[in-house]
Amino acid sequence: MKVDKVQTKKLVSTITEGIFKKKGKRVVSLDLSKIENSICKYFVICHGESTTQTAAIGESVIDVVRNELGERPIHKEGFQHANWVLLDYGDVIVHIFLESYRELYSLEDLWADAKFESISEAIVND
Repeated sequence: MKVDKVQTKKLVSTITEGIFKKKGKRVVSLDLSKIENSICKYFVICHGESTTQTAAIGESVIDVVRNELGERPIHKEGFQHANWVLLDYGDVIVHIFLESYRELYSLEDLWADAKFESISEAIVND
């Protein structure tokens, strides 16, 4: 079980690396693992300043995770309009919003029982 947790944490770290390569804003992770009946173990949430940037962040995450871990998302959606791009890696779901959509849907507040962690680029690069 500990190996699984380490692999999930590595996936979260690799996802955030991909986000920071395209200058994603306000990157946070929500640990949902202790919440009964949650759909995954972690959410990683960020936003971009344009639909072009949100799509680029999504592609960057896919590329970095594939290159470093050999993993591909189980499901991806939202690239057509890129207001809200979603990448499903099973244990980790990535939400990449336009800032206005992030404010509107407020996932951080919706999952307020989750353990919240703000992630800075310095943490990822250590």
